Amino acid sequence: MALSMLEKTALKKEHSAWPDAIAKEFERERASPNPCVGSRLLSENERVRVWEIRLQPGERIGFHRHVLDYFWTSVSGGRGRQHVHDGSTVEYTYQPGETRHETYAAGEYKVHDLENIGDREMVFMTIEFLNSANKPMELPEQVRQAMAA
Repeated sequence: MALSMLEKTALKKEHSAWPDAIAKEFERERASPNPCVGSRLLSENERVRVWEIRLQPGERIGFHRHVLDYFWTSVSGGRGRQHVHDGSTVEYTYQPGETRHETYAAGEYKVHDLENIGDREMVFMTIEFLNSANKPMELPEQVRQAMAA
């Protein structure tokens, strides 16, 4: 059975004002959507994009926009905090091998960030499906150049 984030229980969920720097970054993403759903693009073909996220304790990947169907797998496990476009801040514990699937109808999306609030490196793999209800957003050229290097 494919699980989504709807089945995952947050350790903590609140709707309170975000720190000023986080709120400003969110507004920048809203004005210029960020299609980079990982720290590093590992592979891309006509069907999928494969991303990696590696975060040391205290590190954070900034706001990014999911418009494509995708799944992620927690490679290492860990503990993370997300600021989500609905104004919530949520915290989760991830288990090694935990996998979640997300699907978006035409016009739907999710914007969030991810911060490692644990005490060890947190690693995720994210696979986006390019043939989804929404058209893939164009990646910055430097992302593909870094992949090829």
